[in-house]
Amino acid sequence: MRSRLSLALTLVALAAAGPVLAESVPPQFPLRDFFRNPERGYFRLSDDGRWLGFMQPAAGEGGGTKRMNVFVQALDGGKPVGAAKQLSFESARDVAIFRFKGNGTVLYEKDFGGDENVRVVAVDVASGKLTPLTPEGGVRAGIVDELRDDPEHILVQHNQRDKRAFDVYRVNVRTAAATKVAENPGNIIDWTSDHAGRVRLAVASDGVNNTLLYRATEADPFKPLLSTDFRTQVAPGLFDFDNRRFYALSNRGRDKVALVRIDPERPDAEEVVYQHPKVDLGPVAYSRERKVLTHIDFQVDKPERHVFDPVMARVFERLQRQLPGMQVMLQSSDRAENRFVVAAMSDQTPGTRYLYDARSDTLSKLGDINPTLPAAQMARMTPVRYTARDGLEIPGYLTLPVGREPKNLACIVNPHGGPWARDGWGFSPEVQFLANRGYCVLQMNFRGSTGYGRQFWEASFGQWGLKMQDDVTDGAQWLVKQGIADPKRLGIYGGSYGGYATLAGITFTPDLYAAAVDYVGVSNLFTFMKTIPPYWEPFRQQMYAMVGNPDDPKDHARLAATSPALHADKIKTPLLIAQGAKDPRVNQAESDQVVEALKKRGVQVQYLVKENEGHGFRNEENRFEFYTAMEQFLAQHLKP
Repeated sequence: MRSRLSLALTLVALAAAGPVLAESVPPQFPLRDFFRNPERGYFRLSDDGRWLGFMQPAAGEGGGTKRMNVFVQALDGGKPVGAAKQLSFESARDVAIFRFKGNGTVLYEKDFGGDENVRVVAVDVASGKLTPLTPEGGVRAGIVDELRDDPEHILVQHNQRDKRAFDVYRVNVRTAAATKVAENPGNIIDWTSDHAGRVRLAVASDGVNNTLLYRATEADPFKPLLSTDFRTQVAPGLFDFDNRRFYALSNRGRDKVALVRIDPERPDAEEVVYQHPKVDLGPVAYSRERKVLTHIDFQVDKPERHVFDPVMARVFERLQRQLPGMQVMLQSSDRAENRFVVAAMSDQTPGTRYLYDARSDTLSKLGDINPTLPAAQMARMTPVRYTARDGLEIPGYLTLPVGREPKNLACIVNPHGGPWARDGWGFSPEVQFLANRGYCVLQMNFRGSTGYGRQFWEASFGQWGLKMQDDVTDGAQWLVKQGIADPKRLGIYGGSYGGYATLAGITFTPDLYAAAVDYVGVSNLFTFMKTIPPYWEPFRQQMYAMVGNPDDPKDHARLAATSPALHADKIKTPLLIAQGAKDPRVNQAESDQVVEALKKRGVQVQYLVKENEGHGFRNEENRFEFYTAMEQFLAQHLKP
């Protein structure tokens, strides 16, 4: 009965998406048009609204390959004027992210060759002076609080003292002078500051149990406030505007994560601010100026939001009226919250960015993120459901190639990474590229995917290669049963955990797939668990509970049975593997051992290793090479 319901829901969803057949099959757009960096993007506003920041490809000071670097441009009347000024001159890798600090300083983050040792850098807008704010040399850092009310300092955390633990420092953005404000005893996995920039909440973990710590002032010692096991989430987000109580995302006593407010005087008396009956909530947004919560995001099938604040509700209503049919997001604002950078996008386009003036209710276009790909010729991403073999409903997304009858298609099964993450509705360059080449693509949120509540998440514990893999296999077979997929032209592709699922798919169901692409995927659960990065050490016991403990006799046999590298003699499917040599999460040895085993048996395996990449290829030229290899490989074996 449930399978019939799932089929009915799918057919209704596909019908609601509009006609399956377009007037014609669109042209094959150049591969680079899907995976190139935007000509201009990542727009941000200074506090006073007089500067627009953005990133665009540009060479470093010595020339060379163009990377995504930070620029600023003056704003006059809401429009960019004058020449843009380049502030960063990175040449090895793209800048990862940037933000304004007040009006005259830009902060950006960079890593070194993909090893995830991120460094925070400040640049003075007027002089262009660049000041590294965190140490280099194998140190991983990040911003805790930009201290919007302090013009000279920010809070950063880094692990220079102990690679396993992150201390918090107050750092001067002009001189880089640093003062330690919180030393990590070795078990703190999260820090939270109040609206005055004082670090007053921390989460300690022994790997299985978490304790929320609180202090009234930075001069006080941290004291335990409440404790839970890792299955129960109480994640502090921000303090209330009186700096006494705080908001948190919590699933204490419930299956779904809700937004709650907690009084440190009565920590067990959670006040539920908002909850959704079907899914977990995302982080809450708020107004610094008006000191109110504004909205909170969540996703059942498509992105949605609950708006708390009538002022923000009016902003969203006006934007939606001017941008009908588009998913609207606010990406930045000036301090007065009069001007906003607005993203308008959909499943068919990464969209356009605008500058919105809330006082005059006017939009000024800043740029299209990818104008080379016409939205009308991109595919629709349709939410679907299917039923796993044990009766669990699995949500996912089906993308059909434009202009082709949804029958006997070459299809790609595309499990996501994480695995404790989820796929969502929206524009995906990978999915659109595959659809443009004639493939249908199925993305499934297998058990363990986040956002669907604690029970759905916990159903994945100890299930790598077992029920989690069954969910992927059942999705592939569902495509065949629907008549959508040609059973002889099924492929599987995934990255990270999705790469593990790819290897598991061709190892444990060797007759199901005609081609496979593994992108930085785990192959051996023993070597993977023994080579986790040092800053994952606080989570080791948790990973043992969720994946398995290689040294526990009870887990050993299961991990051995579900490690594809140990059963490579079963693999006969043509395979392409891509790996970053500096990957700190999934070491190159994970891929090397599979390639070596297959080559000894004469099984076709194509191997692409990049020495300057980590967990995923970030440099544009490496992305182009990978997707070119993938296109040729899939076309050879699946003939779309």
